Amino acid sequence: MTICCYVESPVGRLALEADGEALTGVRWASGGERTRDKPSPVLEEARRQLERYFARSLKSFDLPLAGRGTDFQKSVWKMMREIPYGETATYGGMAMALGSGPRAVGMACGRNPIPIIVPCHRVLGSGGKEGGFSGGQGLPTKRKLLALEGVVLL
Repeated sequence: MTICCYVESPVGRLALEADGEALTGVRWASGGERTRDKPSPVLEEARRQLERYFARSLKSFDLPLAGRGTDFQKSVWKMMREIPYGETATYGGMAMALGSGPRAVGMACGRNPIPIIVPCHRVLGSGGKEGGFSGGQGLPTKRKLLALEGVVLL
């Protein structure tokens, strides 16, 4: 059974979802969404860690994650979690490391069910171009997250 709780953030209202003992999703919630769920311990911890991240006092999340996807998507998401706070990677570089193509990596980034915590915002196009972002307001949200981490885009 999936349960949900919400957190207000500088990039909008986020819905945190968990199934059992693992976080399964982070998504941008509409203003009218309400829940009566009692947050589980993993949701409470995810909320605490996100609040610390947005306060710039947390640089690495430590949560049990269970994003649903293909094996390839999971390999991309794992690689994204290895990109340090305040740093970026490229779709092409990740594709080369995975023996794939940049477009496939971009598609996996776009299907990331746990954005911010699995930092797809840290993945850029060649030459430092922004690429895309499927969360919040799209590229403005990606820019805010990168700026929060001190990344300066050219």
